[in-house]
Amino acid sequence: MIASWAILSSCDDNFLERYPLDRPSDAVYFYKSSDLEIYMNQFYCMRSFPNQWAFVYSPGGQENSYPGGGDDHNSDIIFDYRSINSRLLGSRNATNTGPWNQETWGWIRRINYFFDNYERCEGAFSTYQQYVGEAHFFRALYYLRLLKSFGDVPWYSTAMGTDSEGLYDSRTPRNIVADNILADLDEAARLLQDAKTNGNARINKWIALLFKSRVALYEGCWEKYHAGSVFAAAVSDPQKYLNQAVEAAQAVMNSGLYDIYSTGKPDEDYYNLFIQRNYNNNPEVLFWTQFSRTQEVTNNKNYQWSYPRQYGISKQLADSYLCDDGLPISVSTRFAGHNTLTDEATNRDPRFFQTIFTPEAPWMVENDGTVEYTWDELASRLNDGSNSLESPTGYMRRKEYDARKQYQDAIADEAVHIQFRYAEVLLNYAEAKAELGTINQSDIDISIKKLRDRVGMPNLDVENITPDPKWDFPALSSVINEIRRERVVELSLEGFRWDDIARWAAADKLIVGKRPKGAMGAQFANQPGIFSSVDDEGFVDCYKTERTMSTGWGFVLNRDYLDPIPQGQITLNPDLVQNPNWSWIDD
Repeated sequence: MIASWAILSSCDDNFLERYPLDRPSDAVYFYKSSDLEIYMNQFYCMRSFPNQWAFVYSPGGQENSYPGGGDDHNSDIIFDYRSINSRLLGSRNATNTGPWNQETWGWIRRINYFFDNYERCEGAFSTYQQYVGEAHFFRALYYLRLLKSFGDVPWYSTAMGTDSEGLYDSRTPRNIVADNILADLDEAARLLQDAKTNGNARINKWIALLFKSRVALYEGCWEKYHAGSVFAAAVSDPQKYLNQAVEAAQAVMNSGLYDIYSTGKPDEDYYNLFIQRNYNNNPEVLFWTQFSRTQEVTNNKNYQWSYPRQYGISKQLADSYLCDDGLPISVSTRFAGHNTLTDEATNRDPRFFQTIFTPEAPWMVENDGTVEYTWDELASRLNDGSNSLESPTGYMRRKEYDARKQYQDAIADEAVHIQFRYAEVLLNYAEAKAELGTINQSDIDISIKKLRDRVGMPNLDVENITPDPKWDFPALSSVINEIRRERVVELSLEGFRWDDIARWAAADKLIVGKRPKGAMGAQFANQPGIFSSVDDEGFVDCYKTERTMSTGWGFVLNRDYLDPIPQGQITLNPDLVQNPNWSWIDD
């Protein structure tokens, strides 16, 4: 859904005394509930919600709708071979005019402008409390974006003008920023409608609580795992935030309004969840973005996924999927090996082949349901001589790609996108309980079990977890390791991975000195679209000959978890102070 905006003008016949036609005027606005509704509509846009990578076409032109990382391309589990992520590479510098999320600050100013003026409304508060709740929600959303990027940032609760003294405030400590975000979400939950709604119009209480569980889990883990580092909060209380994450998630769970989508088809349901064209009656989806040809707001997301286009899922993700006996591939006798993608998918968690293409999976389906060709036939059928068929790893994305030919429109598609879903609530709940050290089997049964039941996987038994010699975090408890595995498997390619790495302070385990690998290379010998460089074990190693990646990603541990503040901003306001260990290069 793309928000509308009303252009208002005075009814005065004297042209010289008319109010501005290009923006609402204080003199005639904010007096009716409908004014507040129209004002808040502007925040229901693609720049607000964490939409995935996809071009969006509208009467105003084309835009890349997500401000970065929407499909986990900024992480260890999928990447674009043509462009090595500069954060992971450790190649960024603090420049004079670099990003300071000016657009986000602009949105915050618009929200605060609403707070400065909404009390003019002459209607009963009950007629516009929804819009006040939305304002609290969106301010929290935008400030979380700043918190994740820069840590301490100035907190503004009123609109700043060009001559406002507040523009020269020092940075507010991150724990206070986090507290303010959570307070906004509490107020949003109090004021917003509690009806489930159709999920594509206006937000509700439960979305605010889901988002609160996300924020609280983020800050709780950040303060726990960055303790004692240059990124530590001025005042640290991770348990406070983890408890809030549990409480917020539990409130959504106890509402009884949402559940995991399942039709009893474990080999299809996870895949089918992401290719639906309407989520009005889907029990799992709290909020989703709708596109419309009639309103000339369309996208080419599904068309983009019809070709690999040098995007590759990494072996890191592929190896995370358990075998169907509930054991990791390092110890399970059910694992059929890495020789082919078919072998890898055999006896695995069904989310593997519902996320990653295997040779027999349909790549293009005629409108009558006939399979025109499979993944295995793709290269021979469509070898067009371009790089559109090249995959840097051999692991190609299937999740969210609808193979039906009728949806392969390069411009005018209406592929919808899930913004918030119930699975995240369950994962946030389980992880927060595990981090608090209070998780038990009943907690698992109301959270992780629901996700595994959908795909027919065995439940996690907290008292009998088989050790995995290849756990990413051997120093942590077995249950935390397995919940983190469940998180990456369930939420893969939905934009959560970098945030998880950052809050876990896990770049030393997952990023530094590593090159993303792919599938066993020998199986692609006759398919020119797959890169041929392999490592000593025969796995695709597409960056093996890339000079900047010869020793793996160069992420700087005491610097790159936060973004640099542009030197120009610090020159304007010396009280901002640069983030740790950034050096300035004049651009």
